[in-house]
Amino acid sequence: MKTLPAQQEEVRLDPHRIPRHVAIIMDGNRRWAKRKGVPSMVGHWNGAEALSKIVENAASLGIKVLTVFAFSTENWSRPDEEVDSLMSLFRMYLIGHKERMIREGVRLATIGDLRRLSPEVKATLDDVKKATAQGSRIDLVIAVNYGARDDIRRATMGIVEDCLRGRVNKEDITEALIARYLDTAPWGDPELLIRTSGEKRVSNFLLWQISYAEVYITDVLWPDFNEQELIRAVAEYQKREKRTGC
Repeated sequence: MKTLPAQQEEVRLDPHRIPRHVAIIMDGNRRWAKRKGVPSMVGHWNGAEALSKIVENAASLGIKVLTVFAFSTENWSRPDEEVDSLMSLFRMYLIGHKERMIREGVRLATIGDLRRLSPEVKATLDDVKKATAQGSRIDLVIAVNYGARDDIRRATMGIVEDCLRGRVNKEDITEALIARYLDTAPWGDPELLIRTSGEKRVSNFLLWQISYAEVYITDVLWPDFNEQELIRAVAEYQKREKRTGC
């Protein structure tokens, strides 16, 4: 049974009710930097370091899939210099943490439309995915150039194409079939969605997949989100009665 350290309030987790799949909207890097009086990229760098720790913490709790929102389809509207810096940071993160992911049994995957990424970023992603393919402790699924509406659009296009080719009949189109065409098909839906920074919106992230997920919002900014905060989120999840519908 996992508990917080003695100096924290006591929180006990039921090891039999750990969510299998957790999704996180990692928000607050720029606000964290502004509060510290440092450049925004320092906030993003500290956010990347927070992610590496949370992956290990999640694996230790028994979470099997961690899906994180790293770069949205809307983020391309930011200044070119910021986008370039974020992509460079993303690539540096992958290169710098490859050996650690291999060592800790982390398997890297992505969701989103990767076609817009630079050849260098795509090559690095391919390399780290191949290097970590045998990881079985936890799947780290990074959403990059991802938007839920775009995910559903691409899934719809795939279904239409298969209908035209005779692979799918319109009578076969069920919720389960649609889910098989979504980016998250290999992992299923998350049971818990965490959003940092206190914002009360889902920001076009996994709109179909979080239909029945529990949502946990914390005021903590992403670079400050740590093991204790993750335990609090899972503890809150365990308190809630699982329901569908209203």
